[in-house]
Amino acid sequence: MTTVHMTPVPRSTVVTYRDDGPLSRGMGALVAGQLPPLPPVVAGAFVTGVLLMLGVAGSDGLALFAPAVTLLLAGPGSSHPHDGRFDWFVPPVLRVIEYAFVAACGFAHGVHPVLIMLLLGALAFHHYDLVYRLRQRVYPPPWLSTFGLGWEGRMLVIALAGVAGVMTFGYALLALYLWGLFGWESLTCWLAAPRSAPEPAAEAADMGTQD
Repeated sequence: MTTVHMTPVPRSTVVTYRDDGPLSRGMGALVAGQLPPLPPVVAGAFVTGVLLMLGVAGSDGLALFAPAVTLLLAGPGSSHPHDGRFDWFVPPVLRVIEYAFVAACGFAHGVHPVLIMLLLGALAFHHYDLVYRLRQRVYPPPWLSTFGLGWEGRMLVIALAGVAGVMTFGYALLALYLWGLFGWESLTCWLAAPRSAPEPAAEAADMGTQD
């Protein structure tokens, strides 16, 4: 039976939008929220971009270090409340890092474009679902971020597949796993969630259009 977490939306939902996995959360616990999140994430994006460009240029082994570098830089900031004026930039930057890494490594290692798009589609579906359910005050279960591996875990899986020389297999397996996990959890969650009443303003607007 699926438990739907109907909790009040906190002052900032940016931390939830980060989609941190257990590794990133563990590193955040070490600094107890004392590290501002935005500068390290921007630095991680810059380093990842450089490594990916080098990988495309032919030194693809360097690109596989991007997940570890990004984790070391961005992971400790996961425990910060993200209440700064520009901290809302953190989740979009993390999305760019992850999506760019998935696409660049896939094409650099000759993974079929269909597999790359399947994996990117699973990630985009999950992140869209995450944003939309928070707008409806429906929180994902705590275990989802763990079994979903987080942005850092998914990047590390791809890096390990590259090191092992099984990149195509890694993409296929990860895409199937994430589609199954995110699709099943999202479906059962929304089926179990009670239908919320319409907002008074929206209801009034609907009545006005009927006159």
